[in-house]
Amino acid sequence: MTDKLVYSGKTKDVFQLENGNYLLKFKDDVTGENGVFDPGANTVGLSIAGVGNINLRMTTYFFEKLKEAGIKTHYVAAHPENDTMEVLPAKVFGKGLEVICRYKAVGSFYRRYGALIEEGADLPEYVEMTLKDDAKGDPLITKDALVALGVMSDKQYEDIKDMTRRITRIVADELAKKGLILYDIKFEFGYSGDECILIDEIASGNMRCYKDGKYVQPLDLSQMFFAED
Repeated sequence: MTDKLVYSGKTKDVFQLENGNYLLKFKDDVTGENGVFDPGANTVGLSIAGVGNINLRMTTYFFEKLKEAGIKTHYVAAHPENDTMEVLPAKVFGKGLEVICRYKAVGSFYRRYGALIEEGADLPEYVEMTLKDDAKGDPLITKDALVALGVMSDKQYEDIKDMTRRITRIVADELAKKGLILYDIKFEFGYSGDECILIDEIASGNMRCYKDGKYVQPLDLSQMFFAED
């Protein structure tokens, strides 16, 4: 297999394959500051042995579930022996977007709107989008702005919102089988032609979960998810 490095990210490297697809190499690098893991940080803070492999395993698990449900993603095949995943080519919206689905008022949502809602209050599958812009702190962007700027069409926005809710339900149901309660989760989407598809990963660093009323750290979440019942 001949591949060419086209992008080196914080937690994954991207290679172009001869067949036109791409190969994601999951790294053991994680985001954080001063040697402390923080999935919300915008810089690499440390390396933890085995993180890349477990993130790949979790992503593969969920992408296979989405495939069964008829939800399209860029996933082609996983190669856990070398921490890689083959994916279809897809273009990102604008310079990249993150799409968040929230079941509870926590995190940045609560920091913004805490004067209007109690922390931990239920939310009705609330979906919001942010620009991937580390320098500006990944600012929120509205549907009208995305359409006005030509980042996506009105239909693409509604398609992504619908897909986000469907995907979140599947993830939440799988986590619930392990006694884990999903509070919120973020995704990335791209497009192939006019079709929106899920890209990137679904791993513990992308979600906030609780068990028995207590927040579960991402690394602990990964271990709980794959623990034998």
